[in-house]
Amino acid sequence: MKPQDNPATGEKTANGLGLLPPWLQWIALASLSLAVVVPLELAGLPAALLMGPMLSGIVMALAGATIRLARPFFFLVQAVLAMMIAGTVSPTLLSTFVSNWPLFLVIVLSVIGVSSACGWAITRMGVVPGTTAIWGSSAGAASTMLVMAEAYGADTRLVAFMQYLRVIFVASLATLVAHYGGHGGEPLHTVEWLAPVDWGRLAATLGIGIGFGLLGRTLRIPAGAFLLPFIVGSSMSLGGILTVELPQWLLAASFALLGWNIGLGFTRSILLHARRALLPTLVSIIVLIAFSGVLAALLIVVLGVDPLTAYLATSPGGLDSIAVIAASSNVDLPFIMALQTLRLVIVTLIGPALARFVANRS
Repeated sequence: MKPQDNPATGEKTANGLGLLPPWLQWIALASLSLAVVVPLELAGLPAALLMGPMLSGIVMALAGATIRLARPFFFLVQAVLAMMIAGTVSPTLLSTFVSNWPLFLVIVLSVIGVSSACGWAITRMGVVPGTTAIWGSSAGAASTMLVMAEAYGADTRLVAFMQYLRVIFVASLATLVAHYGGHGGEPLHTVEWLAPVDWGRLAATLGIGIGFGLLGRTLRIPAGAFLLPFIVGSSMSLGGILTVELPQWLLAASFALLGWNIGLGFTRSILLHARRALLPTLVSIIVLIAFSGVLAALLIVVLGVDPLTAYLATSPGGLDSIAVIAASSNVDLPFIMALQTLRLVIVTLIGPALARFVANRS
């Protein structure tokens, strides 16, 4: 195979697994993912269908694989996850949110403040430019932060590295906490994979998810492919208009595709490009995780929620990956998504001004 440019990674030559045809790389990735998922599931780790493909994707990318998940597939994953969460929303969530909104707002603004401080510190070290450091440190949905970063002239490769490295740390820690804290969900071998499906409800669920996801993208709403189906689906579910129907095999495929999307982003060229930012990024991740633990303790004391629900609600990981872990564990999923969504909305609204503020003062 002749050396070729890879627009997804910036690599100039094919090497390692990149010398194989794409279809063979996908087979290798699927086989490796299966080999990793099985022991993770036997060990009782929740979200094995996310963690296994994510780890396999990292291994493949570092070995030179050139395959990437196409954007239409990632869009479908977001729509499915949004409708999955919409189906879990209950009326008690709204009353909890309304009665405790000052506490929720303090928690969200605190996480944003600490993440911004970490970005400012990295900028002051001269390792990463100001806007790049802010978007890379922002505690929102990783895919949304990449879109925002590109729109405001940041180095998207560095932002991707910083965002997805934090996702890996947070997701891995949350998975271990869920396992050893006794919050594991239903084991895969007990799942009824071929349970009867109400195809009419499934078509309605996917129609709303895809339709409003496309509308969110058309209107250029930040994270619109996720947020708009989630909001509309939740409203229709609460109103009794829609019964969300998503078979287990579709959810499993969505979890795996999300894991691949994260893992395949860790290419050799990105790691080389980001090597100077590695240590500061790791330190900022540890600081954010520790601070989120303090906020989780506050939720436990004030509202009496269980520890894993509190941790996932305040966690600075990607909204989509947190949703998968929460759905795979015995936690209060709507409570978690309420705080995570609120933070994403606020970060999206104030992020551009915050990035400019830090860049101008660094």
